Amino acid sequence: MFLPQEIIRKKRDGGALSAEEIQFFVRGIPDNTVTEGQIAALAMAVYFNDMSMDERVAFTLAMRDSGQVLEWTSLDLPGPVVDKHSTGGVGDVVSLMLGPMVAACGGFVPMISGRGLGHTGGTLDKFDSIPGYSTVPDPELFRTIVKEVGVAIIGQTAQLAPADKRFYSIRDTTATVESVAMITGSILSKKLSAGLDALVMDVKVGSGAFMPTYEKSVELAESIVAVGNGAGTRTSAILTGMDESLCHAAGNAVEVRVAIDYLTGKSRPARLHEVTMALCAEMLVIARIATNEQDARARLQAALDSGEAAERFARMVAALGGPADLMERPDAYLETAPVIVPAPALQAGYAASVDTRGLGLAVVALGGGRVRPQDTIDFAVGLTGLVELGEQIVIGQPLAMVHARTQAAAEQAVRQVQAAYQIGAAKPAAQPMIHRSIRP
Repeated sequence: MFLPQEIIRKKRDGGALSAEEIQFFVRGIPDNTVTEGQIAALAMAVYFNDMSMDERVAFTLAMRDSGQVLEWTSLDLPGPVVDKHSTGGVGDVVSLMLGPMVAACGGFVPMISGRGLGHTGGTLDKFDSIPGYSTVPDPELFRTIVKEVGVAIIGQTAQLAPADKRFYSIRDTTATVESVAMITGSILSKKLSAGLDALVMDVKVGSGAFMPTYEKSVELAESIVAVGNGAGTRTSAILTGMDESLCHAAGNAVEVRVAIDYLTGKSRPARLHEVTMALCAEMLVIARIATNEQDARARLQAALDSGEAAERFARMVAALGGPADLMERPDAYLETAPVIVPAPALQAGYAASVDTRGLGLAVVALGGGRVRPQDTIDFAVGLTGLVELGEQIVIGQPLAMVHARTQAAAEQAVRQVQAAYQIGAAKPAAQPMIHRSIRP
């Protein structure tokens, strides 16, 4: 018989917890047999004394097994179950294209996504901007769509990794979020409860990244790869750039438009395309659908060129209750903001750097994100036409177009966008989008 306080004491004194001790403690999180104070104390002990890789694997598996773990073997799917997770960013609309692209190449993608957090946009909020689209379908419908369409992007149900939900909220209020060990367990317990064969992690680097430094981003990526593989799921990670908004739009409906234009071939912005292709190719290789990266990229390009990827997206949207003709008539369904104004550049030169987090917070202030979890989202608002780093700027030229609900909100966002961009005399060196890959 274990006692929660003895487990806390052991970790407090720098000891390594056994898998049994970790399982006992985590089991007590969703059923309230360990108190909020005990969870906070263990979190602080882990924050200061860390966890070994073995402890991290045990912690992740215990959190995964605290609720339902989806199984796909009974469906006899003709391909592997694979997913991607991103640490979040601004203008990161990748999931909307990636799921359908991988499905078109023979993967099955049961993507369980989150809502926006802080300055980063949430994939679920983007889908909520599509009228009728249900992000919380009945579990049987979810399974059916994954089997028939190859991809379904939905929200986390209460049954998946419930220990993480309570543990996360306590970490959030006790200043113990920034622990790579606990972040690893939190991300992977939710992802692995989807019953995946393979997972690719997109870890952001730069001014809009979740991790404060490049070194911390590498540490998180290496932890996730080691723990994911240790937990029995083939896992790899790619470090990608978040020194500016990933695409020229940031918001909800405005990003859905970007995804539709990308899939239909109307417009494929270079940086967005580079990151999307890199992540999709990594998924096909790690899931053993493609033999190597070259083979994977050829298949993905074919899925885009043939319209197969766009068709998968359309079928998924319709199957989850959205409009059947969204791809043909996006403007008939996606809300537009009543006030659209430019944010003019106040000086001439080159776009030298941008506070990506500041852009994200401008979208939140417009109503496109949440300050508190219960806040409602205004899907129409956001930024479009964001100037890319390295572009030559003349005075008065728009740094972005602001989409707002009111004139006052628009004026505030204009000031935030102007403050976010640094205009310099010299053209900055181009930063790579793909920094490095970390494989098992």
